[in-house]
Amino acid sequence: MLKSIRVLALTAAVVASTSAMANPQVGGAAMYATKNIIQNAINSKDHTTLVTAVKAAGLVETLQSKGPFTVFAPVNAAFDALPAGTVESLLKPENKAQLVKILTCHVVAADAMSGAIKKMIKDDGGEHIIKTVGGCEFTAMYEKGGRISIKDGQNTIAHVTIADVDQSNGVIHVIDKVLLPKS
Repeated sequence: MLKSIRVLALTAAVVASTSAMANPQVGGAAMYATKNIIQNAINSKDHTTLVTAVKAAGLVETLQSKGPFTVFAPVNAAFDALPAGTVESLLKPENKAQLVKILTCHVVAADAMSGAIKKMIKDDGGEHIIKTVGGCEFTAMYEKGGRISIKDGQNTIAHVTIADVDQSNGVIHVIDKVLLPKS
């Protein structure tokens, strides 16, 4: 009986360990499929600007809701690459509507893992139009080696650097550029 309990405990520990390792680390932090997008994002040191922007836009409650959501999450360096003063300007209360538009253009109302996105790209002949919650239409494609890229409304191409970060209410794909709507 004691041996059975030990085997059961060891099996549970291995399963728990495997579940925790299923998601890649993002920004030096573990990401848990049992936590929602906001609960995980606040732990990533690479997404502090995004978290600040989401708070300023009043989107925390939305991204904590049931979803499902696919979030293309730009890293801090992506925000830093915008023209000087852009982020500071967007964070001002009088520019909240513009900030909300930009952030919601990074969100799709679906749980789309990279395999599903690649299939849509293939089925559409090499490019797939993504319709975002913010009303933007971006183009998903993939490069040699299978890395997914997203072309925004200004023809900037963002690369998915970390794919398939499973969340309780969707999935995050880390990207290296901020996606912007057509001007």
